[in-house]
Amino acid sequence: MTSTLEEQALKRKERLLALKRKRNGEEETENGEKESNITLPKPVFRSYKPSDEELNGNVLPQAEPADFTEEIKEQLDAAKEKVVIDELDITNLAPRKPDWDLKRDVAKKLEKLERRTQKAIAELIRDRLKQRQEDLATMVNAATNL
Repeated sequence: MTSTLEEQALKRKERLLALKRKRNGEEETENGEKESNITLPKPVFRSYKPSDEELNGNVLPQAEPADFTEEIKEQLDAAKEKVVIDELDITNLAPRKPDWDLKRDVAKKLEKLERRTQKAIAELIRDRLKQRQEDLATMVNAATNL
């Protein structure tokens, strides 16, 4: 049993080593020699002119600035035109109250509370009227007993 465990451990080590070599770009040939297949990235030169002629193929062409004169002229012409005040709606320019959104969100809840409040007030009034009627009845009974 120990020999099988040792064999499995050795196989695992070999697989791990092969994975490491593969990740590093090394491959073993049939002879057991290691070859390196690592390809280095080619540099791209934007603002540097290399002195080596082999690297001149990686130089990007100089970027030329775009012509913005037409757009600038259009913007200047648009700025010269006068804005007609009659077209502006003053109501849209007025700022909203800072709590308008809170009032909007709470409006439905306030309606429910208002209904409940009115019911509670009506019940209190009925209770007081019932108590007064009972008080009046006891007063009338007390007056007749005298």
